[in-house]
Amino acid sequence: MNKFVILFLVLCMDFHTQAQRTLILAKTLIDGTGKVISDPAVLIDSGRIISIGRRGPVSKGTQLINLGERTLLPGLIDVHVHPDNGDDDYQVAHLRSSSAYKALMALKNVQDLLQAGWTALRVAGDQDVAYANMDLRKAIDGGLFTGPHIYGAAHYISVTGGGGDINFISPEQQVIADGLIANGPDEMRKAVRNEIKYGSNWIKILETGAFMTTGDNPQNVHFSPEELKAVVEEASRRDVPVMAHAHATEGIKQAVKAGVRSIEHGSYMDEEAIDLMIQYGTWLIPTLTIDLWFQEKWSDSKALSKAIELAKNSRKQVYDMLRLGIRKGLKVGVGTDYVGWPAEYSAREFEELVKVGMTPMQAIMAGTKVNAELLRKDNEIGTIEPGKLADIIAVDKDPLKDISELQRVTFVMIGGKVVKKTGLSDSPQSK
Repeated sequence: MNKFVILFLVLCMDFHTQAQRTLILAKTLIDGTGKVISDPAVLIDSGRIISIGRRGPVSKGTQLINLGERTLLPGLIDVHVHPDNGDDDYQVAHLRSSSAYKALMALKNVQDLLQAGWTALRVAGDQDVAYANMDLRKAIDGGLFTGPHIYGAAHYISVTGGGGDINFISPEQQVIADGLIANGPDEMRKAVRNEIKYGSNWIKILETGAFMTTGDNPQNVHFSPEELKAVVEEASRRDVPVMAHAHATEGIKQAVKAGVRSIEHGSYMDEEAIDLMIQYGTWLIPTLTIDLWFQEKWSDSKALSKAIELAKNSRKQVYDMLRLGIRKGLKVGVGTDYVGWPAEYSAREFEELVKVGMTPMQAIMAGTKVNAELLRKDNEIGTIEPGKLADIIAVDKDPLKDISELQRVTFVMIGGKVVKKTGLSDSPQSK
Protein backbone atom coordinates (compact mmCIF):
# COMPACT_ATOMS: atom_id res chain seq x y z
CA MET A 1 0.00 0.00 0.00
CA ASN A 2 1.25 3.50 -0.87
CA LYS A 3 2.83 5.21 2.18
CA PHE A 4 0.74 8.35 1.54
CA VAL A 5 -2.44 6.26 1.65
CA ILE A 6 -1.29 4.72 4.95
CA LEU A 7 -0.54 8.17 6.38
CA PHE A 8 -3.98 9.41 5.28
CA LEU A 9 -5.70 6.46 6.99
CA VAL A 10 -3.75 7.00 10.21
CA LEU A 11 -4.66 10.68 10.24
CA CYS A 12 -8.32 9.83 9.64
CA MET A 13 -8.29 7.31 12.47
CA ASP A 14 -6.66 9.82 14.81
CA PHE A 15 -9.20 12.52 13.90
CA HIS A 16 -12.09 10.08 14.39
CA THR A 17 -10.78 9.08 17.83
CA GLN A 18 -10.24 12.67 18.96
CA ALA A 19 -13.59 13.87 17.62
CA GLN A 20 -15.41 11.44 19.91
CA ARG A 21 -13.55 12.60 23.00
CA THR A 22 -15.19 14.77 25.64
CA LEU A 23 -13.60 16.32 28.71
CA ILE A 24 -15.82 17.26 31.66
CA LEU A 25 -14.57 19.71 34.27
CA ALA A 26 -16.32 20.45 37.57
CA LYS A 27 -15.59 21.58 41.12
CA THR A 28 -16.11 18.18 42.74
CA LEU A 29 -16.58 14.53 41.80
CA ILE A 30 -18.39 12.01 44.02
CA ASP A 31 -17.35 8.87 42.18
CA GLY A 32 -19.77 6.33 43.73
CA THR A 33 -17.06 4.34 45.52
CA GLY A 34 -16.99 6.66 48.54
CA LYS A 35 -14.28 8.98 47.22
CA VAL A 36 -14.56 12.74 46.70
CA ILE A 37 -12.21 14.29 44.12
CA SER A 38 -11.62 18.03 43.83
CA ASP A 39 -11.24 19.77 40.46
CA PRO A 40 -11.77 16.58 38.44
CA ALA A 41 -11.20 16.23 34.72
CA VAL A 42 -13.18 13.27 33.35
CA LEU A 43 -12.12 12.19 29.88
CA ILE A 44 -14.66 10.24 27.82
CA ASP A 45 -14.15 8.43 24.55
CA SER A 46 -16.76 6.50 22.54
CA GLY A 47 -19.25 6.60 25.38
CA ARG A 48 -16.90 5.32 28.09
CA ILE A 49 -14.78 6.92 30.78
CA ILE A 50 -11.10 6.53 29.92
CA SER A 51 -9.46 8.58 32.66
CA ILE A 52 -10.08 10.76 35.69
CA GLY A 53 -7.37 13.30 36.33
CA ARG A 54 -6.64 16.85 37.29
CA ARG A 55 -7.17 19.85 35.10
CA GLY A 56 -4.55 20.49 32.44
CA PRO A 57 -4.18 21.32 28.77
CA VAL A 58 -7.07 20.16 26.57
CA SER A 59 -5.96 18.19 23.54
CA LYS A 60 -6.94 19.26 20.06
CA GLY A 61 -10.35 18.03 18.88
CA THR A 62 -11.67 17.27 22.37
CA GLN A 63 -15.06 18.69 23.29
CA LEU A 64 -14.90 20.60 26.56
CA ILE A 65 -17.81 20.70 29.00
CA ASN A 66 -16.97 23.00 31.87
CA LEU A 67 -19.53 22.61 34.67
CA GLY A 68 -17.88 25.22 36.85
CA GLU A 69 -18.87 24.92 40.52
CA ARG A 70 -21.08 21.87 40.07
CA THR A 71 -20.70 18.42 41.60
CA LEU A 72 -20.43 15.34 39.38
CA LEU A 73 -21.97 11.99 40.36
CA PRO A 74 -22.67 8.66 38.67
CA GLY A 75 -26.08 8.39 37.03
CA LEU A 76 -28.73 7.38 39.57
CA ILE A 77 -30.24 3.88 39.52
CA ASP A 78 -33.80 3.09 40.66
CA VAL A 79 -34.35 -0.64 41.01
CA HIS A 80 -38.11 -0.61 41.64
CA VAL A 81 -40.21 1.28 39.09
CA HIS A 82 -43.59 0.89 37.38
CA PRO A 83 -43.40 3.26 34.39
CA ASP A 84 -46.63 1.97 32.80
CA ASN A 85 -48.62 3.31 35.72
CA GLY A 86 -50.07 6.76 36.29
CA ASP A 87 -53.36 5.94 37.97
CA ASP A 88 -54.23 5.61 41.64
CA ASP A 89 -56.47 2.60 40.91
CA TYR A 90 -53.75 0.43 39.46
CA GLN A 91 -55.84 -2.76 39.65
CA VAL A 92 -58.06 -1.68 36.77
CA ALA A 93 -55.78 0.78 34.96
CA HIS A 94 -54.54 -1.97 32.67
CA LEU A 95 -58.15 -2.60 31.55
CA ARG A 96 -58.60 1.02 30.42
CA SER A 97 -55.56 1.30 28.15
CA SER A 98 -53.99 -0.81 25.44
CA SER A 99 -50.47 -2.14 25.71
CA ALA A 100 -49.48 0.25 22.91
CA TYR A 101 -50.71 3.24 24.90
CA LYS A 102 -48.91 1.98 27.99
CA ALA A 103 -45.68 1.70 26.03
CA LEU A 104 -46.03 5.33 24.95
CA MET A 105 -46.82 6.44 28.49
CA ALA A 106 -43.85 4.46 29.80
CA LEU A 107 -41.58 6.07 27.18
CA LYS A 108 -42.59 9.52 28.42
CA ASN A 109 -42.09 8.47 32.04
CA VAL A 110 -38.64 6.92 31.60
CA GLN A 111 -37.45 9.89 29.53
CA ASP A 112 -38.62 12.20 32.32
CA LEU A 113 -36.74 10.06 34.83
CA LEU A 114 -33.62 10.29 32.68
CA GLN A 115 -33.92 14.08 32.68
CA ALA A 116 -34.08 13.92 36.49
CA GLY A 117 -30.80 11.98 36.59
CA TRP A 118 -31.98 8.35 36.65
CA THR A 119 -29.86 6.64 34.01
CA ALA A 120 -30.83 3.03 34.87
CA LEU A 121 -34.10 1.47 35.97
CA ARG A 122 -35.32 -1.96 37.01
CA VAL A 123 -38.98 -2.58 36.20
CA ALA A 124 -40.61 -4.55 39.00
CA GLY A 125 -43.48 -5.90 36.90
CA ASP A 126 -46.10 -3.52 35.58
CA GLN A 127 -49.77 -2.91 34.86
CA ASP A 128 -49.79 -4.36 31.37
CA VAL A 129 -51.09 -7.71 30.17
CA ALA A 130 -48.59 -7.73 27.29
CA TYR A 131 -44.90 -6.78 27.28
CA ALA A 132 -44.83 -3.01 26.81
CA ASN A 133 -41.77 -2.41 28.97
CA MET A 134 -39.73 -5.09 27.26
CA ASP A 135 -40.60 -3.56 23.88
CA LEU A 136 -39.70 -0.15 25.26
CA ARG A 137 -36.29 -1.45 26.30
CA LYS A 138 -35.82 -2.95 22.83
CA ALA A 139 -36.66 0.38 21.19
CA ILE A 140 -34.22 2.30 23.41
CA ASP A 141 -31.45 -0.27 22.99
CA GLY A 142 -32.08 -0.22 19.23
CA GLY A 143 -31.54 3.54 19.08
CA LEU A 144 -35.12 4.49 18.20
CA PHE A 145 -35.36 6.64 21.33
CA THR A 146 -33.04 8.00 23.97
CA GLY A 147 -33.76 6.63 27.40
CA PRO A 148 -32.23 5.02 30.47
CA HIS A 149 -30.89 1.49 30.65
CA ILE A 150 -33.85 -0.76 31.47
CA TYR A 151 -33.76 -4.10 33.22
CA GLY A 152 -36.45 -6.08 34.97
CA ALA A 153 -39.63 -8.09 34.72
CA ALA A 154 -42.62 -7.55 32.47
CA HIS A 155 -45.08 -8.89 35.06
CA TYR A 156 -45.25 -9.95 38.68
CA ILE A 157 -46.18 -13.57 39.21
CA SER A 158 -49.01 -14.05 41.71
CA VAL A 159 -51.21 -16.85 42.99
CA THR A 160 -54.98 -16.85 42.52
CA GLY A 161 -56.43 -14.35 44.96
CA GLY A 162 -53.00 -12.84 45.61
CA GLY A 163 -51.65 -9.35 45.25
CA GLY A 164 -51.51 -9.52 41.47
CA ASP A 165 -55.08 -10.79 41.05
CA ILE A 166 -58.36 -8.87 40.83
CA ASN A 167 -60.31 -9.93 43.90
CA PHE A 168 -63.41 -7.74 43.73
CA ILE A 169 -65.06 -8.99 40.51
CA SER A 170 -67.94 -11.46 40.61
CA PRO A 171 -67.14 -15.04 39.51
CA GLU A 172 -69.33 -14.65 36.41
CA GLN A 173 -67.05 -11.95 34.98
CA GLN A 174 -63.89 -12.88 33.11
CA VAL A 175 -61.17 -10.22 33.22
CA ILE A 176 -57.43 -10.42 32.79
CA ALA A 177 -55.50 -9.58 35.95
CA ASP A 178 -52.49 -7.29 35.64
CA GLY A 179 -50.42 -9.93 37.44
CA LEU A 180 -49.43 -13.22 35.86
CA ILE A 181 -51.52 -15.76 37.79
CA ALA A 182 -49.98 -19.18 38.42
CA ASN A 183 -50.66 -21.98 40.91
CA GLY A 184 -48.52 -24.97 41.78
CA PRO A 185 -44.90 -25.68 40.80
CA ASP A 186 -45.65 -26.61 37.19
CA GLU A 187 -47.56 -23.39 36.45
CA MET A 188 -44.85 -21.41 38.20
CA ARG A 189 -42.18 -22.94 35.98
CA LYS A 190 -44.21 -22.18 32.87
CA ALA A 191 -44.76 -18.59 33.99
CA VAL A 192 -41.02 -18.11 34.48
CA ARG A 193 -40.29 -19.56 31.05
CA ASN A 194 -42.83 -17.26 29.39
CA GLU A 195 -41.42 -14.20 31.12
CA ILE A 196 -37.91 -15.01 29.95
CA LYS A 197 -39.11 -15.89 26.45
CA TYR A 198 -40.58 -12.43 25.99
CA GLY A 199 -37.69 -10.45 27.37
CA SER A 200 -37.76 -10.35 31.17
CA ASN A 201 -34.24 -10.52 32.59
CA TRP A 202 -35.58 -10.54 36.13
CA ILE A 203 -38.43 -12.54 37.62
CA LYS A 204 -40.78 -10.72 40.01
CA ILE A 205 -42.94 -12.69 42.44
CA LEU A 206 -45.57 -11.55 44.92
CA GLU A 207 -44.52 -13.80 47.78
CA THR A 208 -47.01 -12.15 50.15
CA GLY A 209 -50.13 -10.03 50.03
CA ALA A 210 -49.95 -6.40 48.99
CA PHE A 211 -50.78 -2.99 50.45
CA MET A 212 -52.53 -1.82 47.28
CA THR A 213 -54.65 -4.85 46.41
CA THR A 214 -58.26 -5.33 47.42
CA GLY A 215 -59.14 -8.57 49.18
CA ASP A 216 -55.75 -9.77 50.44
CA ASN A 217 -53.59 -9.31 53.51
CA PRO A 218 -49.93 -8.22 53.23
CA GLN A 219 -49.14 -10.19 56.38
CA ASN A 220 -50.13 -13.45 54.66
CA VAL A 221 -47.64 -15.66 52.80
CA HIS A 222 -49.05 -16.61 49.39
CA PHE A 223 -46.49 -18.93 47.82
CA SER A 224 -45.99 -22.44 49.10
CA PRO A 225 -42.38 -23.52 49.65
CA GLU A 226 -42.72 -25.85 46.64
CA GLU A 227 -43.93 -23.03 44.38
CA LEU A 228 -41.17 -20.70 45.51
CA LYS A 229 -38.54 -23.39 45.00
CA ALA A 230 -39.81 -24.02 41.46
CA VAL A 231 -39.59 -20.32 40.56
CA VAL A 232 -36.07 -19.81 41.88
CA GLU A 233 -34.77 -23.05 40.37
CA GLU A 234 -36.28 -22.35 36.97
CA ALA A 235 -34.99 -18.78 36.88
CA SER A 236 -31.55 -19.85 38.08
CA ARG A 237 -31.35 -22.40 35.29
CA ARG A 238 -31.47 -19.46 32.87
CA ASP A 239 -29.19 -17.27 35.02
CA VAL A 240 -32.08 -14.87 35.72
CA PRO A 241 -32.35 -13.42 39.24
CA VAL A 242 -35.58 -13.22 41.25
CA MET A 243 -36.97 -10.25 43.16
CA ALA A 244 -39.60 -10.98 45.80
CA HIS A 245 -42.31 -8.56 46.84
CA ALA A 246 -42.55 -9.54 50.50
CA HIS A 247 -44.20 -7.71 53.40
CA ALA A 248 -44.96 -10.57 55.80
CA THR A 249 -42.19 -11.61 58.19
CA GLU A 250 -42.34 -15.30 57.34
CA GLY A 251 -42.62 -14.57 53.63
CA ILE A 252 -39.41 -12.55 53.77
CA LYS A 253 -37.57 -15.38 55.52
CA GLN A 254 -38.93 -18.03 53.17
CA ALA A 255 -37.92 -16.03 50.10
CA VAL A 256 -34.42 -15.34 51.42
CA LYS A 257 -33.82 -19.02 52.19
CA ALA A 258 -35.07 -19.96 48.72
CA GLY A 259 -32.36 -17.79 47.14
CA VAL A 260 -34.08 -14.65 45.81
CA ARG A 261 -31.67 -11.83 45.05
CA SER A 262 -33.71 -9.00 46.54
CA ILE A 263 -36.59 -8.42 48.93
CA GLU A 264 -38.90 -5.60 47.88
CA HIS A 265 -40.55 -3.57 50.67
CA GLY A 266 -39.85 -5.84 53.66
CA SER A 267 -42.41 -3.96 55.75
CA TYR A 268 -42.80 -6.46 58.59
CA MET A 269 -39.24 -7.78 58.77
CA ASP A 270 -37.80 -8.54 62.18
CA GLU A 271 -34.22 -8.85 63.38
CA GLU A 272 -34.07 -12.52 62.41
CA ALA A 273 -35.07 -11.61 58.85
CA ILE A 274 -32.36 -8.92 58.78
CA ASP A 275 -29.76 -11.42 59.95
CA LEU A 276 -30.91 -13.93 57.31
CA MET A 277 -30.57 -11.34 54.53
CA ILE A 278 -27.08 -10.49 55.71
CA GLN A 279 -26.18 -14.19 55.90
CA TYR A 280 -27.49 -14.93 52.38
CA GLY A 281 -26.25 -11.68 50.83
CA THR A 282 -29.79 -10.59 49.94
CA TRP A 283 -30.55 -6.97 49.06
CA LEU A 284 -33.42 -5.04 50.66
CA ILE A 285 -35.24 -2.45 48.55
CA PRO A 286 -37.47 -0.66 51.09
CA THR A 287 -39.41 1.62 48.65
CA LEU A 288 -40.13 4.45 51.09
CA THR A 289 -41.07 7.17 48.62
CA ILE A 290 -44.34 5.68 47.46
CA ASP A 291 -45.93 5.98 50.90
CA LEU A 292 -44.95 9.65 51.00
CA TRP A 293 -46.53 10.21 47.59
CA PHE A 294 -49.79 8.52 48.53
CA GLN A 295 -50.13 10.47 51.76
CA GLU A 296 -49.13 13.82 50.28
CA LYS A 297 -50.80 13.67 46.85
CA TRP A 298 -53.49 10.96 46.86
CA SER A 299 -54.69 11.03 50.46
CA ASP A 300 -58.34 11.22 49.36
CA SER A 301 -58.14 8.29 46.92
CA LYS A 302 -60.65 5.54 47.71
CA ALA A 303 -58.60 3.05 45.72
CA LEU A 304 -55.56 3.73 47.91
CA SER A 305 -57.29 3.93 51.28
CA LYS A 306 -56.08 0.46 52.30
CA ALA A 307 -52.48 1.20 51.29
CA ILE A 308 -52.43 4.56 53.06
CA GLU A 309 -53.83 3.13 56.29
CA LEU A 310 -51.43 0.19 56.30
CA ALA A 311 -48.48 2.47 55.61
CA LYS A 312 -49.39 4.77 58.49
CA ASN A 313 -49.75 1.83 60.88
CA SER A 314 -46.48 0.16 59.85
CA ARG A 315 -44.29 3.24 59.33
CA LYS A 316 -42.60 3.17 62.76
CA GLN A 317 -41.78 -0.53 62.50
CA VAL A 318 -40.50 -0.14 58.95
CA TYR A 319 -38.16 2.72 59.91
CA ASP A 320 -37.02 1.11 63.17
CA MET A 321 -36.12 -2.17 61.48
CA LEU A 322 -34.49 -0.43 58.53
CA ARG A 323 -32.40 1.63 60.94
CA LEU A 324 -31.32 -1.58 62.66
CA GLY A 325 -30.53 -3.25 59.33
CA ILE A 326 -28.34 -0.36 58.24
CA ARG A 327 -26.41 -0.48 61.52
CA LYS A 328 -25.85 -4.21 61.06
CA GLY A 329 -24.60 -3.85 57.48
CA LEU A 330 -27.65 -4.98 55.50
CA LYS A 331 -27.32 -4.28 51.77
CA VAL A 332 -29.97 -1.61 51.12
CA GLY A 333 -30.61 -0.24 47.64
CA VAL A 334 -32.67 2.61 46.25
CA GLY A 335 -36.06 1.71 44.85
CA THR A 336 -38.94 4.14 44.88
CA ASP A 337 -41.92 2.09 43.60
CA TYR A 338 -42.31 4.90 41.04
CA VAL A 339 -45.87 5.09 39.69
CA GLY A 340 -45.79 8.09 37.38
CA TRP A 341 -45.20 11.01 39.73
CA PRO A 342 -43.07 14.03 38.68
CA ALA A 343 -39.64 12.54 38.09
CA GLU A 344 -37.78 14.84 40.48
CA TYR A 345 -39.86 13.43 43.35
CA SER A 346 -38.05 10.09 43.12
CA ALA A 347 -34.94 11.51 44.80
CA ARG A 348 -36.97 11.82 48.01
CA GLU A 349 -35.84 8.23 48.61
CA PHE A 350 -32.33 9.49 49.42
CA GLU A 351 -33.70 11.81 52.11
CA GLU A 352 -35.61 8.97 53.74
CA LEU A 353 -32.53 6.75 53.80
CA VAL A 354 -30.61 9.52 55.55
CA LYS A 355 -33.43 9.78 58.09
CA VAL A 356 -33.01 6.11 58.99
CA GLY A 357 -29.30 6.30 59.58
CA MET A 358 -27.39 6.38 56.32
CA THR A 359 -24.84 9.11 55.79
CA PRO A 360 -25.42 11.14 52.61
CA MET A 361 -22.49 9.28 51.04
CA GLN A 362 -24.01 5.89 51.94
CA ALA A 363 -27.34 6.98 50.48
CA ILE A 364 -25.70 8.09 47.23
CA MET A 365 -23.84 4.79 47.00
CA ALA A 366 -27.11 2.91 47.63
CA GLY A 367 -28.54 4.57 44.51
CA THR A 368 -25.42 4.02 42.39
CA LYS A 369 -22.76 1.42 43.24
CA VAL A 370 -24.90 -0.82 45.48
CA ASN A 371 -27.73 -0.93 42.95
CA ALA A 372 -25.32 -1.65 40.10
CA GLU A 373 -24.06 -4.64 42.08
CA LEU A 374 -27.62 -5.82 42.64
CA LEU A 375 -28.23 -5.64 38.89
CA ARG A 376 -24.95 -7.48 38.24
CA LYS A 377 -23.96 -4.53 36.04
CA ASP A 378 -21.24 -3.07 38.26
CA ASN A 379 -18.68 -3.59 35.49
CA GLU A 380 -20.67 -1.14 33.36
CA ILE A 381 -22.50 1.39 35.55
CA GLY A 382 -22.79 2.69 39.11
CA THR A 383 -19.45 4.48 39.53
CA ILE A 384 -17.34 7.00 37.67
CA GLU A 385 -14.24 4.95 36.94
CA PRO A 386 -12.16 4.19 33.84
CA GLY A 387 -13.82 1.59 31.64
CA LYS A 388 -17.37 2.30 32.83
CA LEU A 389 -20.12 3.76 30.67
CA ALA A 390 -20.16 7.55 30.82
CA ASP A 391 -23.43 7.81 32.76
CA ILE A 392 -22.79 11.05 34.62
CA ILE A 393 -24.99 13.67 36.27
CA ALA A 394 -24.31 16.97 37.99
CA VAL A 395 -26.00 19.14 40.60
CA ASP A 396 -25.30 22.76 41.42
CA LYS A 397 -24.44 22.29 45.10
CA ASP A 398 -22.93 19.65 47.36
CA PRO A 399 -25.36 16.76 48.03
CA LEU A 400 -23.17 15.59 50.92
CA LYS A 401 -24.26 18.76 52.72
CA ASP A 402 -27.87 18.67 51.47
CA ILE A 403 -29.05 15.35 50.06
CA SER A 404 -32.18 17.02 48.64
CA GLU A 405 -29.89 18.53 46.00
CA LEU A 406 -30.38 15.26 44.08
CA GLN A 407 -33.91 16.46 43.33
CA ARG A 408 -32.39 19.29 41.27
CA VAL A 409 -30.16 17.62 38.69
CA THR A 410 -28.93 20.12 36.10
CA PHE A 411 -26.73 17.98 33.83
CA VAL A 412 -27.26 14.45 32.52
CA MET A 413 -25.07 12.35 30.27
CA ILE A 414 -25.79 8.73 29.35
CA GLY A 415 -23.31 6.63 27.43
CA GLY A 416 -21.33 9.78 26.62
CA LYS A 417 -24.36 11.56 25.16
CA VAL A 418 -25.48 14.78 26.82
CA VAL A 419 -29.26 14.79 27.26
CA LYS A 420 -29.62 17.69 29.71
CA LYS A 421 -27.46 20.76 30.32
CA THR A 422 -29.40 23.38 32.22
CA GLY A 423 -27.63 26.74 32.14
CA LEU A 424 -24.90 25.61 29.76
CA SER A 425 -24.23 26.80 26.24
CA ASP A 426 -22.82 24.49 23.59
CA SER A 427 -19.07 24.17 24.04
CA PRO A 428 -17.06 24.20 20.81
CA GLN A 429 -14.28 21.70 20.36
CA SER A 430 -11.03 22.98 21.80
CA LYS A 431 -8.37 24.16 19.41
